[in-house]
This record gives sequence, structure tokens and C-alpha cells, in this order.
Amino acid sequence: MKDIPNTSSLSVVLPAHNEEEAIATTVHEVIETLLTWMIDFEIIVVDDGSQDDTGAILDTIGTTHPYVNVIHHPVNQGYGAALVSGFEAASKDLAFFMDSDGQFDIHDLGRFLPLIEEYDAVLGYRIDRQDTWMRKVNAWGWKKLVGLVFGVHVRDVDCAFKLYPSSFFREYKLETRGAMINTEILHKFIRAGNTYTQVGVRHLPRHGGRATGAKPSVILRAFRELIVYAIKWHREERQLEKMTRQSKPGLEQAGQSEEQVAAFMKSEKTPKV
Repeated sequence: MKDIPNTSSLSVVLPAHNEEEAIATTVHEVIETLLTWMIDFEIIVVDDGSQDDTGAILDTIGTTHPYVNVIHHPVNQGYGAALVSGFEAASKDLAFFMDSDGQFDIHDLGRFLPLIEEYDAVLGYRIDRQDTWMRKVNAWGWKKLVGLVFGVHVRDVDCAFKLYPSSFFREYKLETRGAMINTEILHKFIRAGNTYTQVGVRHLPRHGGRATGAKPSVILRAFRELIVYAIKWHREERQLEKMTRQSKPGLEQAGQSEEQVAAFMKSEKTPKV
């Protein structure tokens, strides 16, 4: 595709849990597509404690494809933990993540790559979401809640089709390990002053397997993390804003510019690794 820039390298992170029916097709489609685009890429698949043949299938693929790096979690740690492991292993300029259940089409990434030259991130939102009405209602309620609590207002908070600069994940510490991970990423990304745009992507029926996002244990963990980290992050923000107000006069007296003071405020407001 002529309009896809190949100047940036790309890490593709694929979290997987009990996806034996779809994982091979998903990984091979990603490989074939990115080879066609002639992009410098790597694929990091995180097997998050699968109890089926997902891990074995991935190990077979990894031995035959040098582009594929497989990470195994001995036990299921959660969706957020799988993404964090993938981001920590990413070595390329850009980090893109997509679910491995076959509900997304990697070709839609082709519309994201030109935009990353203008924006700091490109966020996908699902067109004609192929989920049950209950999951759609839950997603709507969750979006309203995180908007109210964290000020994150995007069309599809938990859409697993997003493109970020890898440097963000090397610079900022991610603390949640469950379904709160997308909210945390967006909260910290936006708070750091980064820009983004949103692009609609296709959402396809599942290729086997079972969705786990609606499990009571997953939902309870998400709410527990939301409460814990809302308190923690808001407290940290108040403390850091107080420290910044106290430090700003000293910086200005030292001859610092307004831009330097703003940079200081940004660095103080967000936890670093």
C-alpha cells in the first residue's frame, strides 16, 4: 500500500487466553499483511495462562517465524498483565495491540499508520460491535463511569485496536493488571498532554473460544481497580500539584521559562518507571 509509511518500526502485541481455534490464523494474517507492507516489525504474543493448546500452537509458530516472540504466563494474570508483558518486551518505535480472537482485521491498521505522523496515538472504535446486548450495555455504562471518574472521553475505551508510541510504555509505569488497563493507559496518556485521533474499525464475529470480559470475576476486579486507583491517582495529583505550586516561584526566580516550568509540571504529575 503506497500510503503506508515504512519509516517507523512496529511492535504488534497480541494477548491470548484459550484461543486455540483462532490464534494461528490471527498470527499468520498479521505476518502476511505486514510483510506485504514492508514494515520493520515484530509480533509479541502473550499466552496468559491458557489451559488449551494455545501455548503449544504459539511455540510451533515461534520456531518457524523469526518475527514472532512468544511470552508465557504460567497462570492467568489478567488482560492488563498480558498487555504489560507485551509492552515491556516491545523494541520497535510504535506499539500496536489487537485481540487475538479473530474479531479484528489487521488490514484496518493500514489507515492508522499515516495518522501517527500527525497524532501521538490512533485509537480504534468498533463499528457494528459483534457482542451481545448485555456486553454492549455494560460497555456503555463503563465508558460513562470512567469518563466521570477519570475524565477519559473517547468513543470506545476498551476497543482492543490501538496504536501508541512505544516510548510511552517505556516512560510511564502501568499499574493495573485487569480490564482497567485501557482506562489507565488513556488517563495517563491524555494527562501527559499527548494528542490522539479516533478511527472506526470492523468488528467481526468470534472465531471460536469464549469471551471472558463479562465474567463476574473480571468485572469485580475492574471495579476494585477503578476504586483503588482513582483514590491513589487523584491523591497523587493533588500532592504533585501542591508541590508544583510551591516549586514554580523558585523555578521562575532561577530564570526558567514558562515552557520549562510546564515541562517540569508534566514530569512531576505522572509516575515514571
